Amino acid sequence: MVVGSSAGFAGSASAVGACANPSGTYTGAVSWGQRLVDPQRLWPLSRGEGQVVAVIGTGVDAQNAQFAPGQVLGGPGTAPSDCDGRGTIAAGVVAAQPSGDTTFVGVAPGAKLLPLQYLDPAASGGGDPGALAAAMNTALDRGAGVLLIAVPAAADSPALDAAVSRARSRGAVVVSAAAATQQGARTYPTAVSGVLAVGSTNQSGAPVQTEGGDYLGLAAPGADLVSTSAGAGGTVAHRWPVTDPGLAAAYVAGVAALVRAAHPDLTGDQVVTRLTLTAARPATGAHDPRLGWGVVDAYAAVSSTLPASVAGPGASVAPVALPAVVPAPAAPTPASDLPAAALALGGVVLAAAAGLVVATTRRGRRRSWRASRFGS
Repeated sequence: MVVGSSAGFAGSASAVGACANPSGTYTGAVSWGQRLVDPQRLWPLSRGEGQVVAVIGTGVDAQNAQFAPGQVLGGPGTAPSDCDGRGTIAAGVVAAQPSGDTTFVGVAPGAKLLPLQYLDPAASGGGDPGALAAAMNTALDRGAGVLLIAVPAAADSPALDAAVSRARSRGAVVVSAAAATQQGARTYPTAVSGVLAVGSTNQSGAPVQTEGGDYLGLAAPGADLVSTSAGAGGTVAHRWPVTDPGLAAAYVAGVAALVRAAHPDLTGDQVVTRLTLTAARPATGAHDPRLGWGVVDAYAAVSSTLPASVAGPGASVAPVALPAVVPAPAAPTPASDLPAAALALGGVVLAAAAGLVVATTRRGRRRSWRASRFGS
């Protein structure tokens, strides 16, 4: 479905003039990306309830029946339709509902989706950064705690930087796909400080996108996957196989919604720290320019016990004195085992006493029972 565009982005086939259409209803084996994230394992801990995820890019087709009634929010500035198709693909990864018609499901089905379109539907590649900044501000005004930039812009702007700063001051998490396919190119706000920039991997764990740098935070599945399709006409419908950087960013945004629901006291920056600290590290163990700090580990991100103030990977922190390690108390001995325990303890005492007698006797014989000069 997704092909490279002359703008250096991963673009949609709909950019050539026709609206996106479903491949059908997916009933095959669970895709490798969904198996890796394993959302069902997380749902006893968090389903993303109470979270609003803004899907910013091309809109979302709210008529796909794998979105629950009322899950795709309407109102001023929203775009509940999606000719391009990329927004609907990203939205499904974030929060598509379980359905008996398909093996595909979203990461955080308890979350609400706020669909925002900033791109010209007839254009390919990334759109205007000023329009993207306006969409981000709309998302913040509507209470979104996670801003998913499914289709980033081709250039930066002061307005876009200001929107990122405002999001951080509001405690929101901005997740943006690394979408550039030309060597040395960057996307925005992906490359802006304070944004969780996400790279894409294939099933072997290799990076898919060309874009890279020290600003990459995480990687997630982004190639040969399944998700919801625009143009569903009220049915449960999908596109597959899909390769799109928006998929990887959507997986991370879904996990961010789970973390926010499970740990509501965390700030946006603390959520990002938790996601990067718990990631499955690259083979080198160090930061990778196209994989960031590793592939998202959804279960570890939600379930790990971490101090809210813990520093992120690679941060320079002053050394601190470590507390003394106090061994855990031994488990109490059951009453029925007390006689045996007493006998065992008595045996140890007798053995120690016997050893002491033998040692004393041997020392006395060596010295002809005379005291040493040191009185021992």
